[in-house]
Order: sequence, then C-alpha cells, then structure tokens
Amino acid sequence: MTRNKPFIPVYPALSRTYPSDFKVDEQYRANLPDLQNGPASLIVGARKVIQHVGISHFRLPIRYRRRDGGEIMLETSVTGTVSLDADRKGINMSRIMRSFYAHAEKQFSLGVLAAAVSDYKDHLDSFDARLQMRLSYPIQVESLRSGLSGWQYYDIAMELIDQGGQRLKVMHFDYVYSSTCPCSLELSEHARESRSQLATPHSQRSIARISAVMEGEEKLWFEDMVALCRRAVATETQVMVKREDEQAFAELNAANPIFVEDAVRAFAHELELEPRVGDFRVIASHQESLHSHDAVSLLTEGPTFAQVSLDPMTFAGLRA
Repeated sequence: MTRNKPFIPVYPALSRTYPSDFKVDEQYRANLPDLQNGPASLIVGARKVIQHVGISHFRLPIRYRRRDGGEIMLETSVTGTVSLDADRKGINMSRIMRSFYAHAEKQFSLGVLAAAVSDYKDHLDSFDARLQMRLSYPIQVESLRSGLSGWQYYDIAMELIDQGGQRLKVMHFDYVYSSTCPCSLELSEHARESRSQLATPHSQRSIARISAVMEGEEKLWFEDMVALCRRAVATETQVMVKREDEQAFAELNAANPIFVEDAVRAFAHELELEPRVGDFRVIASHQESLHSHDAVSLLTEGPTFAQVSLDPMTFAGLRA
C-alpha cells in the first residue's frame, strides 16, 4: 500500500540578518500576498453581512476650533468602522489610519471626519461607515467666590455616521456634577427642627452622558453644550476651591437638590429648547454615598437612540 507523504517545500538557506538596505519597488509590492482582499472561498464561518469592522483607539493629534475664535490641538482617539458585504473576505484597516493622516494636518475636527469617511468609503468599497473621535476638552472655569480659576476637562466624542447615503453628526458629551438627595435634605432638616439633631444630607458625584444629533448649518460648540448642561443642572463639580468656595458649593447644592429622574428631565428640557439639536439621549448615574449601588436613568427622544435592549455596560461605563 502506497502512503502519500505531505509536500514539504524546499527553501534555500535562509538569512537570519535583517536586510536594512532592502528597498521595495512596485513590482515586488504587487506580488505580496493580500489575504484580507482574497476570494470569498477564504471566508471563515457564516457568510453574513458585518455591520461594523475596523479599528479602535487609534491615536493622533487633531485640531479643534474654540468658540472664541482660537484653536487647540488635542490627542484624539479614533474608532473607525465600515460595513462588509457577505461575499467580501475583509478590509484593509490601515486605510482608515491613512485617511486620517491625509486630512488631519489641514482640517479641523468634523472636517477631518467628513473627509476621512468619504476617502475610506471610496477606497474600501463599503456601503456604510462610522467614524468617532474621542477627546478631553479643556475649558478654564472660575471658582464660585474666591476668584480662583482652573481647567475643567470634558470627555467628548464626535461621531459621523454615513448610512444609506445619509450622514448624521452626533456629539457625545459627559457632564460631571454633584447631586444632593431631596429626600435626605428634608430628613436632615426635620432632625434639626424637631430634635435639635445635627444631620447632613447625602450627596454624591454624578455623571450624565448626553448624545445629541447636530442639525442645521450653525455650529454647536463644545462650550455651548457646557452652558446647556449648567443651565439644566447647576451643581457642576469644582476645580479650584477655597473655604468660601466650599461653603458656596454647599449652598448651591442645597438650592438644587435633585433625583436622577429630575436630572435627565432637566437635561432633556434644555436640549428640546436648542434648535441645533435633533434626536438625543440622556443617561445619568448618581453614584450613591448612601447606598452600595448607583441610581441610574435613561431618557431618549427620537428614533436615532431608541433601543429595546441595553448593553450590560450602559451604566457601568459611566464613572464620575
């Protein structure tokens, strides 16, 4: 009985020294294997459309305009994805990064997103695309009474969604504030009044994540979103604090006690009044000092953010 032996290719003796002087020409590059763009026969698993495939946490500096006319360059984390047809093996993910580098030096934030989406959608032959840029945006804020000032940093993500030939611009904005429990405030005052017992209401650092579709030609500045949040919930956490500021903050909290349900409705009220905002979502987490769990709430307006199922990390991802 004849036994077939596996084919073992025979190579010449291989060099173990890195060829630092080797240069790649077009002919050599054309002969390099390219499995990502290989035939459908190489597809592993079910032949299904993939809604999103791409890269996450690719970092580079991006320029942003300030509302006062200035500009700032900030480290930005990019997530870029495209859809993939059922009969396509894969995508060239480095194209996403190259698209950003091609536009980042000569354009600002949303302009970079728009140009990069157009660029890599064309090159990757995809029907849907999504880009998101995450950054920490500094704004100088004054203390309540002492006249000091410091830098407050706001976690922001700008998202551009290209789907079905339509483009959607979304701002995701995190706002950190203090929430004093109205019930605890009343109970503390009751103890003082009825039993001359000193008591303090409980309050905690809290966070709201606002996602808003940006509409119209007029720009919605980051500074505008800060002002909107402050109008809704005045008790933003402080940067520079002396004794008079600490006292002022205690008074400010007492003047604005708030449950988590109140918070999302207060943000929603301000968002409804803003003509540059369309659909929106507000998620809030009050990270309790009384309980060993958090108080959370979610409110959406419009179909863009409507959801039946919640990601398990929807609230766990909010840490103030």
